[in-house]
Amino acid sequence: MQDQYRTVAREGVHESEINRSRFLCALAPAATEEEAQAFIARIRKEHPTATHNCYAYVIGADAAVQKASDDGEPGGTAGLPMLQMLTRRDMRYVVAVVTRYYGGVKLGAGGLIRAYGGVVGEALDALGTLTRQRFRLATVTVDHQRAGKLENDLRATGRAVREVTYADAVTIGIGLPDSDVDIFRAWLADATAGTATLELGGEAYGDA
Repeated sequence: MQDQYRTVAREGVHESEINRSRFLCALAPAATEEEAQAFIARIRKEHPTATHNCYAYVIGADAAVQKASDDGEPGGTAGLPMLQMLTRRDMRYVVAVVTRYYGGVKLGAGGLIRAYGGVVGEALDALGTLTRQRFRLATVTVDHQRAGKLENDLRATGRAVREVTYADAVTIGIGLPDSDVDIFRAWLADATAGTATLELGGEAYGDA
C-alpha cells in the first residue's frame, strides 16, 4: 500500500477560454469507479449542448484504475493529457471532466493537448489538494477514571481520535502511522501507569 496519496480538496469547476473555445474543468473526489462514472454522467447531463465532454479518472491509492475518454476529439488529444496531468500530480480517487464549447477556431493536436491538460492543472490549483496518510487503526481500552484525561492528552498531542465508546471500560479508537506504534505504546503505558491496553487493527487513510 502507498504510505500517502493526494486527492482534490472538494468538488468544483474551473473555466478557461482558449482561442474562443470555452473549457470547463469539473473536478471531484471519487471513492470508487462507480462514483466517478456517476459524476461524469451528471456533468454530461448539465452540458447537453457542449461540443465535447472528455474525462479522466484515477481510482485507488496505488492508481490501480485509470480511465480516459476523448469524447470525439482526435485520439490522444484530450482524455490522455488530462489523465497524465492527474498522475503527474500524484492525484488519486479523483475524476475530471472537461467540457468544451467550440468557439470556431481550430487548436490543432498540440493545442488541444495543452488545453485539456492545462485546464486540469489550473483546476487542481484553484480547488486545492489534500494529502491523505496511511494509518494503522488501533483501539485503546482504559478505565473510566483515566479516560477523560487520556482522551484530552491524545487530542493535545495531535493523535487522530476517531471514536470514543463508554461501556464497562472506555474504548478510544485512534489512527497511528505504523512508524509511531512502538513509541505510542510506551507513551500510553507511561500516561496510564500501565493500565490501558492497545489493540492494533487494519489500515485506513486519513488527512495528513
